Amino acid sequence: MTAQLSKKSEAWSARFSEPVSDLVKRYTASVFFDKRLAQVDIQGSLAHAEMLAHQKIISQDDHAAIQRGMAQIKEEIESGKFEWLLDLEDVHLNIEKRLTELAGDAGKRLHTGRSRNDQVATDIRLYIRGEIDNIVGLLRDLRLALLDLAEQHAETILPGFTHLQVAQPITFGHHILAYVEMFGRDAERMLDARKRVNRLPLGAAALAGTTFPIDRERVAKTLGFEDVCHNSLDAVSDRDFAIEFCAAAALIMTHVSRMSEELVIWMSPRVGFIDIADRFCTGSSIMPQKKNPDVPELARGKTGRVNGHVIALLTLMKGQPLAYNKDNQEDKEPLFDTVDTVVDTLRIFADMARGITVKPETMRAAALQGYATATDLADYLVKKGLPFRDAHEAVAHAVRVCVDRNCDLSDLTLEEMRVFSTLIEADIFEVLTLEGSVAARNHVGGTAPQQVRASIARIRALLT
Repeated sequence: MTAQLSKKSEAWSARFSEPVSDLVKRYTASVFFDKRLAQVDIQGSLAHAEMLAHQKIISQDDHAAIQRGMAQIKEEIESGKFEWLLDLEDVHLNIEKRLTELAGDAGKRLHTGRSRNDQVATDIRLYIRGEIDNIVGLLRDLRLALLDLAEQHAETILPGFTHLQVAQPITFGHHILAYVEMFGRDAERMLDARKRVNRLPLGAAALAGTTFPIDRERVAKTLGFEDVCHNSLDAVSDRDFAIEFCAAAALIMTHVSRMSEELVIWMSPRVGFIDIADRFCTGSSIMPQKKNPDVPELARGKTGRVNGHVIALLTLMKGQPLAYNKDNQEDKEPLFDTVDTVVDTLRIFADMARGITVKPETMRAAALQGYATATDLADYLVKKGLPFRDAHEAVAHAVRVCVDRNCDLSDLTLEEMRVFSTLIEADIFEVLTLEGSVAARNHVGGTAPQQVRASIARIRALLT
C-alpha cells in the first residue's frame, strides 16, 4: 500500500496505510484556485534555491538544474501547457512534481530547509505586494480622471446637500475633489499596509525554524522584502497582512459605492445633473426608453461582497491556535476575489469618469431651490455685528416668508428684507447670488473656484 501511495507523489504518503478518498481530495484541494500563485511560487523557490547553493546546502549543479527546470515550468504555465493535477492538491506540489520530472534529485532537494507552511505564506505576501502596487497605480489613474472632470467644472454650481436636503451652493469641481481625497487616502492605506506585507516568512519552515544553516536575510534581499518575520510560529500562522489588505480594499469599495450612489441619483431624470456614456449603461428588455446606470449600480453591489470577505477572514482566524492550521487554505478565495473585484472596478471607473457629461444648467436651477444662500445671509448679518444666533433666527423668519410666498430670498425687496433686520443694506443682493456664495468661501478646502483650481494643481503635481 505504501508503494502504491508513493507513486501518487503525495508528500506524506509513507505515513498512511490507505489512500485519501476522492471526495476528500476534492474537498481539501486548492490547486484549481491557488494556481494563480504559480509565478510567485517559482519566484520564491528560485530565491530559496539560490540561498541554498550559496550556503553550500545544495550543489551548484543542483542549483543550475533547478533554474533550468523552473524556467521550463514557467514557460509551460504561461503557454497553458502545464498539467495541473488534483491528486497533488495545491500549486506547490504540482510545481515540485514537475520540477522533479525535469531536474531529477535536484528537484527533490529544493524543499530542503522549508515547509509548505512558510512557502505559502511567502507566496501570498509576494502576490499581495504585487497587487498593492497595481491597485495604487489604478487609484492614481482614477484620481487623474476625476481631476480632469473637476477642472472642467471648477466654476459649475450645484447644490450641496446634507440629509439629502439643499444646504449651500458648491461647485461641481469641489464635489468631485472630495472623492479624489477619499481615493488618495485609499492609496496611502495600501502603501502603509504594504510595509507589513513586505516581511519574509520563508525560513520559519513548518513552525520552529530549520536545522540547516540558512540565510534568511539573503532571501529577503533577493525577493525585495524589507525585513524578515522574527518569530517562526507567527511567520507561518499570521494572516493579519491579508486581513489588513482586504480591509483597505473594502474602504476603496466603500468610496466607490458612495460615488456610485451619487452617480445613480444624478443620472435619474428627476435630478438630471449628469449623463453617463452609453457604453457603461444598459437598456430594458421591456421598456425601450430606459437607460440604466448598470456599472455604478453593480459596483455598489460588489462592495457588499468585498466587505463580506473581510469578515470571512476575521472569522477564519479568530479561533486558530498556533501555529499553522488547514483552515488557512480558506484565506485564498476571499483574497483573490477581493483583488479581482477592486482591480476591475477601479479600471472601469477611471474610464467611466471620462464618460460623464455634466448638465450645468440643471445643476444651477437646482441650486436656486431650497434657499441655498440662507447661510450667506446669516453670515452677512454677523459681519454687520449681529450675534450669530440672532442672525440665524432672523434668516429663519425670512425663509419662512419665502416658503409661504413660493419665492427665493433674492426675490424679496430691500424693504421686505429690512423687516427681519435693519442691518441689511443694498449690498445684500451681491451676497445672495450663487456665484457670490461660492466665491466667498475662498480658503484652503473651500468651494471657491480659485481654491478648487489650487487643489487640482497641488494633487496633479503629486500624481505626475
